[in-house]
Formats: sequence, structure tokens, C-alpha cells
Amino acid sequence: MNAPPQPYELADVRRIEAVSFRSFPSATTHYDGTWAIRLTAGHPAKRLNSVTPLDPSDHSDLERRVELAQLRFDGFGRPLVFRLSPLAPPELTVLLDSKGWDRIQESLVMAMPLDRDALAPAVDHLPLKDTGRWVDASLALAHADGDRKPGMVEVLSAIKAETGLFLTEDASGEPLSAVRCVCENDLAGIFELETNRAKRRQGHGRAILASALKWATARRAQTAWLQVEASNVAALSLYRDFGFVELYRYVYRQAPA
Repeated sequence: MNAPPQPYELADVRRIEAVSFRSFPSATTHYDGTWAIRLTAGHPAKRLNSVTPLDPSDHSDLERRVELAQLRFDGFGRPLVFRLSPLAPPELTVLLDSKGWDRIQESLVMAMPLDRDALAPAVDHLPLKDTGRWVDASLALAHADGDRKPGMVEVLSAIKAETGLFLTEDASGEPLSAVRCVCENDLAGIFELETNRAKRRQGHGRAILASALKWATARRAQTAWLQVEASNVAALSLYRDFGFVELYRYVYRQAPA
């Protein structure tokens, strides 16, 4: 049975959302009140190209503000997407429901306390200094378009917090698994965990995740957190097995075609 979501405080959600923005920075961020409007020409990820409301009480003049956001996204050549976390005003959800906006993806935010002693057996891996090499491997493991490399390198170069890029390869140099870990104060964020599809269920993802978390504990991180799609059953199983529990969820909403 899956563990039930843990109770959260909105202050905790705000903190993780803020760290998330800094760990995956968009090229531009504009604000309409407390709505963060994030756009990135070089990378198509929804988290980099969406509107994220950050205060449940900020719900005035909703229809006009949605229209203004639509104009901004139209000018950028991106579809307007809202990313709704517990910080989004319920009134906005009601409005989008009334207009038939689709729920195009739901994700969980999960966290776990870091136990340095429990992670001691993990293999010590030094993070890669070659960002381009890591991006090449990460995109290959995800079967993503190589054209995304410049945008991904730009995103990673904009991160201010200490970032570890971890990669394991077989004897021939073929990537086995990759992950990115961003340490900011006592929080360690896990991103882009990918494993070679032909070599899954061999412990490669589990091993590199443990190594990244061990590296984070050496930087005095006390809590690890991550975001994972609710439909990614294999990843959810791995993370829950590690000790991650659900804190809250967010959903992407997009206007019907």
C-alpha cells in the first residue's frame, strides 16, 4: 500500500517551490501579482514555460489575467500552460474547469530526511565537470532530441547553487545512468534521474541515486526532495523504496485545442 501524503504547511511548499525555480531556472520570469510567468526559448520543458501562482489569496480579476498571460505566451510561440500547486487559488481552478482546460500532467513532490550513516555504503562518485558530456548522456538515456542540448546547457549554467552532475558508464563508455543533484542550504534536489532502458532492473539507477545523496550529505544537506510524474510507476516505486514520501502534488492545465 502506498504511504498517504504527509501533512504540509504552505510555508514548506513555498520554500520548495522557490528552490525548484532556482534549481531549474527559466530564461525569463515575469510576475503578475504573485503569478510567476516563466518562459524559456531554448528548452520546451513545461516547468520552464508555464504560469505558476504562488499565493492562494491572489485571485482578483482572473479572466483578464489569464487573457494577458495568453497574449504573452502567444508572442513567445508557446502554448499557455498553468502549473497549479497548493499555492494556486482554488478560484483559478474553478475558472479553468469552467472553460474546459485539460489536465495534461500531474506530478508528486516527494521528500525524505537524509541519513549520512545509512548512505555510507554508497559508492563515492565525483561529479562531472564537463557539462556538455553529462547533457549528451542524459539526453541519450532519456531518448530525447539532441537539439535540446544548447538549451539544457544554458539552464544548467544559470544555476547558482552547488550542482553535482553524476554519470555511470559501462566498460565501452556507454551511459548506464545519470542524475543531477542541486544543494541549496539544507535541501538537496534530485533531477533527471535516467537509466539505460536496455539495462534496467540491474540497480544502476538505485546506485547512482545513493551516490548523489551521499554527496549531498557531505554538503550538509538534511532533506532530499524531487518531482516525479504520477504516471511514472517505476520511478515512484524506486523513490518510495528509498524512503521518499509524498508532500504535495501539482498539475499542469492547458486550454483545449
